[in-house]
Amino acid sequence: MGTKNEKKEKLNFALGRENYKLLAIGFGIIVIGFLLMLGGRSESPDQFSKDIFSFRRITLAPIVVLAGFIFEIWAIMKKPRE
Repeated sequence: MGTKNEKKEKLNFALGRENYKLLAIGFGIIVIGFLLMLGGRSESPDQFSKDIFSFRRITLAPIVVLAGFIFEIWAIMKKPRE
């Protein structure tokens, strides 16, 4: 049978609880970036729509996705608190 000390022993995860929360936030930022890329299709496949070249889809969304990936890297590298 186990003693009280064994029950109180922490599980050794690679990252701390705060790191996992930050990873979830980074994942949310990446999802928001991909959602910003949605849309811009034309009503008919025979017509060309210039909406696909909007600032939101061509500039803003890739920047948001890149920021999300950079945030993810930072969340992984951040030292967990003891």
